[in-house]
Amino acid sequence: MFWDKKPPKPVEDLANLTVRDARTKDTLSVPGVADDFSDVDFTVDRRDVFEAGSNQWFEVSGTWRGRRVFLEVHTGDNVEIYGNFDGRKLTLDDFGLTEDDMSDLDARQNPNDFLDFEGKFWVYRYSRETGRFTEGHETGQGFYTWQFQEQESKRFLSFRKYEGEPFAASIWTRLEAADITVFRGA
Repeated sequence: MFWDKKPPKPVEDLANLTVRDARTKDTLSVPGVADDFSDVDFTVDRRDVFEAGSNQWFEVSGTWRGRRVFLEVHTGDNVEIYGNFDGRKLTLDDFGLTEDDMSDLDARQNPNDFLDFEGKFWVYRYSRETGRFTEGHETGQGFYTWQFQEQESKRFLSFRKYEGEPFAASIWTRLEAADITVFRGA
């Protein structure tokens, strides 16, 4: 009968996709963010959801020039996007830090604390427990994170510590959502 038919789903506007719409198999283009100022174009092969307290965001990643690159997308009233295109595998030794130093930073939660790295000051922002949930998996994985912001810059330094693994650090840059182009994958 005619009343059993469901209305058709609205057609997705592929010409106006934003990074908030990004999903696995999409290709993303981020202009001018490579070390040589070229564009970073990658196909998303992983999408993880993160949770810390009442905050949720997602991260998409793929490979570009043989290394893994990431976009962290915070949705809500104001969309915030952070990209990790650096490719370096940084450790506590690169910063002259120990696990005890990180523990002390966490205990103090002092926004006046800072690190000196590569001749720049990185100001402490927060440290907290975070959960990561990979798309297609029912259970997540917890880790602890420390966040620093380069003084007077759009760059952030993030340390992650998963249980039983060494500290890993990476540099992220704040991006404008309007600068990222999303091409819907198959």
